[in-house]
Amino acid sequence: MIAGTFTGTIKTEELQINIGPQHPSTHGVFRMITRIDGETILGLEPVFGYLHRNHEQLGEVSSYLQIIPFTDRLDYFNSMPNNQGYCMAVEKLAGIEVPERAEYIRVIMAELSRIQNHATALGFMLNDMGAMGTPLLYGFREREKILDLFEAASGARMMCSYMRFGGVARDIDDEWLGELKKLMVGLPAFFDEFERLLSENEILLSRARNVGILPKAVALDYSVTGPLLRGSGIPYDVRRAEPYSVYDRFGFDVVVGSVGDIYDRYLVRVEEMRQSLRILEQAVQQLPDASGGHLNPKVKQQSIRPPAGEAYARVETPKGELGFYLVSDGSGRPYRYKIRAPSFINLTALSDLARGHKVADLVVILGSIDIVMGEVDR
Repeated sequence: MIAGTFTGTIKTEELQINIGPQHPSTHGVFRMITRIDGETILGLEPVFGYLHRNHEQLGEVSSYLQIIPFTDRLDYFNSMPNNQGYCMAVEKLAGIEVPERAEYIRVIMAELSRIQNHATALGFMLNDMGAMGTPLLYGFREREKILDLFEAASGARMMCSYMRFGGVARDIDDEWLGELKKLMVGLPAFFDEFERLLSENEILLSRARNVGILPKAVALDYSVTGPLLRGSGIPYDVRRAEPYSVYDRFGFDVVVGSVGDIYDRYLVRVEEMRQSLRILEQAVQQLPDASGGHLNPKVKQQSIRPPAGEAYARVETPKGELGFYLVSDGSGRPYRYKIRAPSFINLTALSDLARGHKVADLVVILGSIDIVMGEVDR
């Protein structure tokens, strides 16, 4: 035996560590109380509430119109679909019709949001994995082009407040459509470049395959939605399950994985960007002319008083099913205002996803869920 070589059994002791609430890997002000044995995760308790802003309570003391800018700040990467889901709930409650052109514009904005969200979400996840810079910068490069379009249409890049009851705040013109078509021409090259850089990368494969597996049954038990659910092989997408707006007029595939690991969630998001481009191409081709208007002229935005009743509307945001539940008592503000936030629901599966993996894997697993704390805490 070599002198000084240890041949006995190492006794380990369970340790509890805090990751966050102030840590770049937590994607916001979020804390994970983690029990570990060495580097192996035994259990995890997510702790949030550090960013709570009383969104739902504020909604119950604000007018229906005043709530629209609040929805911008849920998933602040995706203000457009946030606006759309809320406006749909009010429209259902008040019986408001939306012009056909406005429905197409809403779809265009939602699918642009999906592309920029997935491009940056994958960039952040790969950044957490150690791919410093390149994938994230590629994603941000495309996102900037989309935000330029949002700014041209709404006046804002992120907090757009673009939707209105019965349509959208401003119409889009031929110049805007021209810039959109230029973007669409270049997107396939970006998707190909992104996949060529990453999909067969041996570091991504070793860090993502068979890591953070979410079995179908567990995914259903937690009621997760979005790419997290579809990555586990369940083809549930609100755009198909309960088509809203004009989604029933478009051909697109609901993308699913087979294993339910990080790599499947990566592949699902890449292919969903391609499917969003398919929808955009059809929406631009079918877009009605401006004669029908972009906003229902009968709707007085500032004085909406829906009849007493309740309504629930849901949309498929890039992170999953976002739902708005409203109860009206006939006044100018909702009696009850409740949000089903996909980031919050999806985060509940984190403990099961992380158990048995290493601490270094936890950072990537969290990134693969794709959360925004503004939507978790509300």
